[in-house]
Amino acid sequence: MEDGVAVGYLIVTRGDAGGFDDTARERMPRLREAEQRAAAAAVGVTRVDFLDGYADGTVTPTLDLRRDVTAAIRRFRPDRVLTNSPLRRWEHLAGPSHPDHLAVGEATTCAVYPDARNPFAHPELLAQGLQPWVVREIWYAGGPGPDHAVDITDQIDRKIAAMRAHSSQTDRLDLETWVRDRLTAVADNAGLPSGRLAEAFTVLRTE
Repeated sequence: MEDGVAVGYLIVTRGDAGGFDDTARERMPRLREAEQRAAAAAVGVTRVDFLDGYADGTVTPTLDLRRDVTAAIRRFRPDRVLTNSPLRRWEHLAGPSHPDHLAVGEATTCAVYPDARNPFAHPELLAQGLQPWVVREIWYAGGPGPDHAVDITDQIDRKIAAMRAHSSQTDRLDLETWVRDRLTAVADNAGLPSGRLAEAFTVLRTE
């Protein structure tokens, strides 16, 4: 990335239950994977890993999912993990409160602590050469009561380009208006100057 921070994506499903038209279901995973890779490229991310064995719309925070996220953390060895909040927003059921998103947030939280740092968790990972790793920060998106706003005004064109790449999900939207309205409200709520755009997160230190 442009500021020297290495970024990688880990995607749990291939979006086989997504879309809003009559695209054949068997085509959807390949289509959604290609869209995700194009979206990542739009913001300069080249590493995009997908897990196997998790069907869209059926994800739960199982030990298997915790192990697979733990393995990814130990491979990539990040200082920061950004994931979905595991907490439901009752005033906003669509989007961040999708059951898959909540489940991934919960499994990822358990992978960050205690699994990834615990040498006795998922011992088969040690046999694969994946040593314990401490993630120092976890950032939650989409949850209630975020406490940290990030001004993304200067990156908004790339964000919109990335979202447009998910065309099976966004073609039906007036995307730019929707994004700008939403991020303006976030910036206003965070007390940023007029005209700025922001995203908000809940940030936790793990040490």
